[in-house]
Amino acid sequence: MGSTRTRPNLWQYIGYCYGKRLPDSMRDWVREDLAGKGATARMMIRVFIPAFLIILPLFFVPTSWDVRISMTLPILIPFVYFSHALNKVWRRHMLRKHGLDPALADELQRQKKAHIHEAYVARYGPRVGPPSSHDV
Repeated sequence: MGSTRTRPNLWQYIGYCYGKRLPDSMRDWVREDLAGKGATARMMIRVFIPAFLIILPLFFVPTSWDVRISMTLPILIPFVYFSHALNKVWRRHMLRKHGLDPALADELQRQKKAHIHEAYVARYGPRVGPPSSHDV
C-alpha cells in the first residue's frame, strides 16, 4: 500500500518529523526535504510546533500579558535556540537514517560558496591534510 508512494501521508509525515524512517520509495522527497532549499526553516518550524503546544495553555491563565509573556518566553527561547543549534546535526542524522549521504545537508551551502573554494585552489592549490568535521 504505502511502499509505492513518493510522498508521505499525514501520519507518515508526523512520524517522520519526529524521527521515524520513511519507506525507500520516498528517498527523493526526504532528500529534498532535508537538503533542499528551506530545509533549515522547515526543521525549526517542526521543533517550534510542539513547543508552542506546550506553552499554549499558559496564554489562558487569567493574568496580564506581561506575566503571560514572562511565563512563555523562558520555555520558547531554548526550543528556538536548540532547534537552530542542532539543525544540521538532526538533518545529517535523518539523511543517514534514510540511507542518504549526510554531506547532502551542506550541499546548497557548498554550491553557493563554490567560487570561493575555486579561488582558494587557484591561488594556494588543493587542500591537503586530515579531513575536517564538515566532510563527515
